[in-house]
Amino acid sequence: MVKPKDNPNYKVIAENRRARYDYAIDDDIECGIVLQGSEVKSLRLNTANIAESYAEVKDGELWLVNSYIAPYEQAMFGHEDRRRRKLLANNKELARMWSETQRKGMTLVPLVLYFNHKGIAKLKIGIAKGKRAPDKRETEAKRDWQRAKSRLLKEHG
Repeated sequence: MVKPKDNPNYKVIAENRRARYDYAIDDDIECGIVLQGSEVKSLRLNTANIAESYAEVKDGELWLVNSYIAPYEQAMFGHEDRRRRKLLANNKELARMWSETQRKGMTLVPLVLYFNHKGIAKLKIGIAKGKRAPDKRETEAKRDWQRAKSRLLKEHG
């Protein structure tokens, strides 16, 4: 695996930071995304948001719903900013995602939209279960403890 820092083509476009707070992520899958030319240009300018979006398996295909890619001003043929975008995954992964989402409380959450080392737009999707308020508090307490622990180690180490 090529380290992101070493490669000039690797670039994170949009990250769903809230996903790890709101959901317990079981597994993640890298998918390709079908884009129009003006969407790719717009993504190169970092004008995307996947915070309110989700993925769904419908009629044997994987779709990204409610993601935002800003219109590209210089485009001759523009694109719809919140259209449904098809995601590319192999049949085995698709079948697994479909069966996982049929279980109670499981959903597909977009985690990161990025250009990989070849300069191709990819989306990392997490198979996740929604957290309840006590779970969120527990996660927050763990994070605070880790922070405090590292601070103490720095002071006395």
